[in-house]
Amino acid sequence: MFSEEFNVRFYETDALAHVSNTVLVGWFEAGREPIFKLFTLELDLQNWPLILASYKVDFLEQIYYGQKVQVRTYISRIGSSSFDVYQELWQEQKKCATGTTTLVHFDFKAKKAVAINDEIKATLLVNSYPE
Repeated sequence: MFSEEFNVRFYETDALAHVSNTVLVGWFEAGREPIFKLFTLELDLQNWPLILASYKVDFLEQIYYGQKVQVRTYISRIGSSSFDVYQELWQEQKKCATGTTTLVHFDFKAKKAVAINDEIKATLLVNSYPE
């Protein structure tokens, strides 16, 4: 599991006094940064090796300003060139949201998916969601 913690910033709240639904996608992306570094340690945007194929977010509880949030990131599926990232957002010991993202190892010059090497697959597997 990868874990990141964030402070909820005032501007991330909405008129209903809870965190806006649009903010979670950004937190989930930031929580995937350790995975990005497996593919490009320097996060080199000129040679980016991943493409987002899909994502889904489920909202379970409201999230509030003034309390930190934690994003827990796991790998839930590994294919030959793609993998699914399952994430949970926690605040005050409550699971407030979940998300699943499909990422594809991608060669932008050739415009096609490429196989994930065995070393990266092994690291992804270590961070699999416990079933």
